[in-house]
Amino acid sequence: MDELREELLHGRIDVPRVGEALAVQGRFPPFVVVDATGAEVAAAVRYLRDLALGDVSPLTCRSYAFALLRWFRLLWVLGVDWDRATSSEVAVLVGWMKSARNPQRTRRSGPAGAGAVNPRTGKRALPAGYAPRTINHALTVVYRFYDFHAHHGDGPVLNPVPVSRKQRATLSHRSPLEPLPTMRRSRLRQRVPKQLPRAMADRLWDELFAVMGCDRDRALLSMYVSSGARASELLGIGLTDVDWGRQLIHVVSKGTRLRQSVPVSPESLRNLTRYLAEAGLPGDGEPLWRTRRGGPRQLSYWAMRRVLQRANERLGTDWTLHDLRHTAATRLANDPGMTLTEVRAILRHADINTTGIYTAVRVEDLFDKLQEHYARPRPTRQLAPGYDPDDVKIVFGG
Repeated sequence: MDELREELLHGRIDVPRVGEALAVQGRFPPFVVVDATGAEVAAAVRYLRDLALGDVSPLTCRSYAFALLRWFRLLWVLGVDWDRATSSEVAVLVGWMKSARNPQRTRRSGPAGAGAVNPRTGKRALPAGYAPRTINHALTVVYRFYDFHAHHGDGPVLNPVPVSRKQRATLSHRSPLEPLPTMRRSRLRQRVPKQLPRAMADRLWDELFAVMGCDRDRALLSMYVSSGARASELLGIGLTDVDWGRQLIHVVSKGTRLRQSVPVSPESLRNLTRYLAEAGLPGDGEPLWRTRRGGPRQLSYWAMRRVLQRANERLGTDWTLHDLRHTAATRLANDPGMTLTEVRAILRHADINTTGIYTAVRVEDLFDKLQEHYARPRPTRQLAPGYDPDDVKIVFGG
């Protein structure tokens, strides 16, 4: 067994992909975890039901279900019951995730491969393994799973996921207006590097917009980059959600799930008009953004992502749909006529510090200013009248 743990820890063997995280008809929970025989994992389902009753998004339940499936797969291969797991098994999970190959990376990650930097966009392709954020998310899910069962009197006495009590106590009493204190990470937690949001330069945006093959795609891209709406939010609007006179669209916000108003540019509305003139107005109950083939089916997130992937293949770039939101946020935050509070309202950020990251200056945006700096002649030293240059040179050197 020690040899098996060592092999898993270093990623030399993979965890068998047995069991599934399945979507079900019910709401509580919308996703369940089943084992290799198709039977529901009762401990996981009880926790997911409680999570769903807490009014979280179904996508959150889905994310937690897959994280729990990964944890149970590891326990199954180790032959450890879930209620007898210790921090030793958690360490194996972290080591395996740091060493093993993420199956989601099997799709094409760009011409240069995983982890390489795209020469056109400057973005680094996703690494072959699990990202530090994914590992930390897995630890959070497992911790909360055992915390739930400890509350109900089952499971191990001690939570197998290490936690810093001092850190949790400090953060629980911190005001959001106070700066985040620097503290040591809990054991097994990964360091997450801070990265600036990647926004498209104007020339790259013009290039991407030019390769869009139809009015629908041009309308969508211009709305994304003028409104800053999230990908799924914009794809979910209907014709009645467009306020032509006030240049607004109404989206269901991802976080609050409330219907909120978002401004769009006149150009995006003109592109929308061209699209509707070509495709026709949607009927009652029909979506605004529709597929171009077959019946009036709603354009899905995955279909729109594929549109962008085809454009990336032509241009040699690696843009994502979320980069369009980054581009909108960067343009708004760096507009001298907009205040940070106004930009926060448009982007619907819960914390103004999130909006503030878009004000960071990037070297690639300083090209024109740097050219002026390099072309400026070197300043010459001027002495006040009455001073002999030779005397100054003797005294001060030079």
